Amino acid sequence: MDYIAIGIIAFILSVVFSIGGVGSAIAIVPTMTWLGIPLMVAKPTGLFINTLSMLSATVKNIKHGKLDHRFGLPILIMATIFAPLGAYSGKLIPKKYVLWVFIAFLLYSGTMMIFFRPRPREGSGNHIVEGSLIGGLAGFLGGLLGVGGGGIISPTLIMLGYEPKKVAATTALVVFFSSLSGFLTYWGMGALDWKLLGVVSISAIAGGWLGTHLMHFKMSSEQVKQIIGVILYLIALKMILKIL
Repeated sequence: MDYIAIGIIAFILSVVFSIGGVGSAIAIVPTMTWLGIPLMVAKPTGLFINTLSMLSATVKNIKHGKLDHRFGLPILIMATIFAPLGAYSGKLIPKKYVLWVFIAFLLYSGTMMIFFRPRPREGSGNHIVEGSLIGGLAGFLGGLLGVGGGGIISPTLIMLGYEPKKVAATTALVVFFSSLSGFLTYWGMGALDWKLLGVVSISAIAGGWLGTHLMHFKMSSEQVKQIIGVILYLIALKMILKIL
């Protein structure tokens, strides 16, 4: 296993994805599988990256009073409950089917990045029911795929018309807990490579810090999101070709 190559790739992906405000695990997990790392080992590594990256974001949001606990609580509870279920399901569902679910997830996230533009919400709706459904689905898929579920939560809430800043703060909190829950489940199943975990995590944290720093200068986050969308499409295409 070439840990140096994996570390460099994780760093580059984390820089690009953090500029667009997106967790890099969605790209790092399939990339690790191409480099010969078993999917059941790559997934908890992705969840650990999300746990670390979302912790700092959550602490910052709490300090600045950006969290709406009543809005985020239903999503948080359901995502945290369903993440271990998704992780356990990964042992039961054949790898081929898991990869097809991953492809659908990539295509959905890529489409939202490239084409979707948020619109104001009309009416209050029932955020408890909406949040519970979204949280449950995101938690299960996040645990199953090792991506935390932010790629489901954030675009779906924005599509429903919720205010983007509130969505961002809520997503960071939920992804932290759901990723931690999923990671601990994989740890309990003995699916960890501690050396890989250390290399990828350090690279991802460094890349995330640099990307966040660059975001405040001349980089356009909207243009970067479109680039990320294209990257997600390309990853999905490569996965399709590999399966076929």
